[in-house]
Amino acid sequence: MAANETSLEEIAQTLPPRGRLMGLDLGTKTIGLALSDVERRLASPLDTIKRVKFSADAEALLKRVADFEVQALVFGLPLNMDGTEGPRAQATRAFMRNLRKLTPVPFVFWDERLSTAAVTRELIAQDASRAKRAEVVDRMAAAYILQGALDRLTRLG
Repeated sequence: MAANETSLEEIAQTLPPRGRLMGLDLGTKTIGLALSDVERRLASPLDTIKRVKFSADAEALLKRVADFEVQALVFGLPLNMDGTEGPRAQATRAFMRNLRKLTPVPFVFWDERLSTAAVTRELIAQDASRAKRAEVVDRMAAAYILQGALDRLTRLG
Protein backbone atom coordinates (compact mmCIF):
# COMPACT_ATOMS: atom_id res chain seq x y z
CA MET A 1 0.00 0.00 0.00
CA ALA A 2 1.35 3.42 -0.96
CA ALA A 3 1.91 5.98 1.78
CA ASN A 4 -1.07 8.16 0.81
CA GLU A 5 -3.50 5.27 0.30
CA THR A 6 -6.52 4.70 2.46
CA SER A 7 -7.16 1.22 3.86
CA LEU A 8 -10.51 -0.52 3.94
CA GLU A 9 -10.46 -0.19 7.73
CA GLU A 10 -9.99 3.60 7.50
CA ILE A 11 -12.77 4.02 4.94
CA ALA A 12 -15.11 1.84 7.02
CA GLN A 13 -14.81 4.33 9.90
CA THR A 14 -15.99 7.22 7.70
CA LEU A 15 -18.91 5.50 5.96
CA PRO A 16 -22.53 5.92 7.00
CA PRO A 17 -23.98 2.76 8.59
CA ARG A 18 -25.92 1.88 5.43
CA GLY A 19 -25.13 2.47 1.78
CA ARG A 20 -23.86 0.70 -1.27
CA LEU A 21 -20.27 0.03 -2.25
CA MET A 22 -19.22 -0.52 -5.85
CA GLY A 23 -16.56 -3.00 -6.96
CA LEU A 24 -14.56 -2.41 -10.12
CA ASP A 25 -12.49 -4.70 -12.29
CA LEU A 26 -10.56 -2.31 -14.53
CA GLY A 27 -9.42 -3.92 -17.75
CA THR A 28 -7.88 -2.49 -20.89
CA LYS A 29 -11.11 -2.91 -22.92
CA THR A 30 -13.82 -2.94 -20.24
CA ILE A 31 -14.61 -1.97 -16.66
CA GLY A 32 -16.57 -4.62 -14.80
CA LEU A 33 -18.91 -3.23 -12.13
CA ALA A 34 -20.53 -4.83 -9.12
CA LEU A 35 -22.77 -3.38 -6.44
CA SER A 36 -23.38 -4.28 -2.81
CA ASP A 37 -26.71 -4.21 -1.05
CA VAL A 38 -27.20 -1.27 1.35
CA GLU A 39 -26.30 -3.50 4.33
CA ARG A 40 -23.00 -4.33 2.60
CA ARG A 41 -23.37 -8.08 2.88
CA LEU A 42 -23.71 -9.27 -0.71
CA ALA A 43 -21.99 -8.23 -3.94
CA SER A 44 -23.88 -8.63 -7.20
CA PRO A 45 -22.59 -8.21 -10.75
CA LEU A 46 -23.99 -4.98 -12.20
CA ASP A 47 -22.70 -3.93 -15.58
CA THR A 48 -19.75 -3.65 -17.94
CA ILE A 49 -18.53 -0.35 -19.35
CA LYS A 50 -16.79 -0.56 -22.72
CA ARG A 51 -13.66 1.59 -22.44
CA VAL A 52 -13.28 4.41 -24.93
CA LYS A 53 -11.14 7.14 -23.38
CA PHE A 54 -10.74 8.31 -19.79
CA SER A 55 -13.27 11.15 -19.88
CA ALA A 56 -16.03 8.96 -21.34
CA ASP A 57 -15.15 6.05 -19.04
CA ALA A 58 -15.19 8.30 -15.98
CA GLU A 59 -18.49 9.89 -16.99
CA ALA A 60 -20.16 6.49 -17.41
CA LEU A 61 -18.75 5.27 -14.10
CA LEU A 62 -19.68 8.39 -12.13
CA LYS A 63 -23.23 8.28 -13.52
CA ARG A 64 -23.65 4.81 -12.05
CA VAL A 65 -22.05 5.95 -8.77
CA ALA A 66 -24.65 8.76 -8.57
CA ASP A 67 -27.59 6.59 -9.73
CA PHE A 68 -26.93 4.00 -7.01
CA GLU A 69 -25.80 6.48 -4.33
CA VAL A 70 -22.50 4.63 -3.94
CA GLN A 71 -20.65 5.45 -0.70
CA ALA A 72 -17.23 4.08 -1.68
CA LEU A 73 -15.42 2.35 -4.55
CA VAL A 74 -13.43 -0.88 -4.27
CA PHE A 75 -10.92 -1.08 -7.12
CA GLY A 76 -9.37 -4.43 -7.91
CA LEU A 77 -5.59 -3.99 -7.95
CA PRO A 78 -4.02 -6.53 -10.32
CA LEU A 79 -0.85 -7.46 -8.45
CA ASN A 80 1.66 -9.96 -9.78
CA MET A 81 1.66 -13.35 -8.09
CA ASP A 82 4.69 -12.32 -6.00
CA GLY A 83 2.83 -9.23 -4.75
CA THR A 84 4.71 -6.71 -6.88
CA GLU A 85 3.01 -4.20 -9.14
CA GLY A 86 3.33 -4.42 -12.89
CA PRO A 87 1.98 -2.28 -15.73
CA ARG A 88 -1.70 -3.20 -15.11
CA ALA A 89 -1.51 -2.18 -11.45
CA GLN A 90 0.19 1.06 -12.44
CA ALA A 91 -2.56 1.74 -15.01
CA THR A 92 -5.22 1.11 -12.35
CA ARG A 93 -3.52 3.55 -9.98
CA ALA A 94 -3.28 6.16 -12.77
CA PHE A 95 -6.99 5.76 -13.56
CA MET A 96 -7.85 6.28 -9.90
CA ARG A 97 -5.55 9.32 -9.57
CA ASN A 98 -7.43 10.94 -12.45
CA LEU A 99 -10.86 9.88 -11.16
CA ARG A 100 -10.07 11.27 -7.70
CA LYS A 101 -10.04 14.76 -9.25
CA LEU A 102 -13.65 14.29 -10.40
CA THR A 103 -15.38 12.86 -7.32
CA PRO A 104 -15.21 13.02 -3.53
CA VAL A 105 -16.34 9.38 -3.24
CA PRO A 106 -13.66 7.51 -1.27
CA PHE A 107 -11.97 4.47 -2.72
CA VAL A 108 -9.79 1.59 -1.69
CA PHE A 109 -7.68 -0.87 -3.65
CA TRP A 110 -8.30 -4.59 -3.14
CA ASP A 111 -5.91 -7.36 -4.17
CA GLU A 112 -7.58 -9.03 -7.13
CA ARG A 113 -5.06 -11.77 -7.85
CA LEU A 114 -6.78 -14.76 -9.44
CA SER A 115 -10.27 -13.18 -9.36
CA THR A 116 -10.81 -13.57 -13.11
CA ALA A 117 -9.38 -17.10 -13.02
CA ALA A 118 -11.69 -18.08 -10.14
CA VAL A 119 -14.74 -16.63 -11.90
CA THR A 120 -13.82 -18.29 -15.21
CA ARG A 121 -13.42 -21.68 -13.47
CA GLU A 122 -16.86 -21.28 -11.90
CA LEU A 123 -18.45 -20.34 -15.22
CA ILE A 124 -16.84 -23.36 -16.89
CA ALA A 125 -18.14 -25.57 -14.07
CA GLN A 126 -21.61 -24.17 -14.78
CA ASP A 127 -21.11 -25.10 -18.45
CA ALA A 128 -21.35 -21.49 -19.64
CA SER A 129 -20.42 -21.07 -23.30
CA ARG A 130 -17.27 -19.19 -24.24
CA ALA A 131 -19.43 -16.32 -25.56
CA LYS A 132 -21.43 -16.15 -22.32
CA ARG A 133 -18.22 -16.23 -20.24
CA ALA A 134 -16.76 -13.35 -22.27
CA GLU A 135 -19.97 -11.37 -21.75
CA VAL A 136 -20.15 -11.70 -17.95
CA VAL A 137 -16.62 -12.37 -16.67
CA ASP A 138 -15.67 -8.72 -16.01
CA ARG A 139 -18.71 -7.86 -13.89
CA MET A 140 -18.51 -11.20 -12.10
CA ALA A 141 -14.83 -10.56 -11.33
CA ALA A 142 -15.87 -7.15 -9.94
CA ALA A 143 -18.42 -8.94 -7.72
CA TYR A 144 -15.72 -11.38 -6.56
CA ILE A 145 -13.44 -8.45 -5.66
CA LEU A 146 -16.22 -6.56 -3.89
CA GLN A 147 -17.37 -9.64 -1.96
CA GLY A 148 -13.85 -10.07 -0.59
CA ALA A 149 -13.92 -6.50 0.71
CA LEU A 150 -17.44 -6.93 2.13
CA ASP A 151 -16.38 -10.09 3.94
CA ARG A 152 -13.45 -8.20 5.43
CA LEU A 153 -15.76 -5.39 6.56
CA THR A 154 -18.00 -7.96 8.27
CA ARG A 155 -15.01 -9.36 10.16
CA LEU A 156 -14.06 -5.83 11.26
CA GLY A 157 -17.59 -5.63 12.69
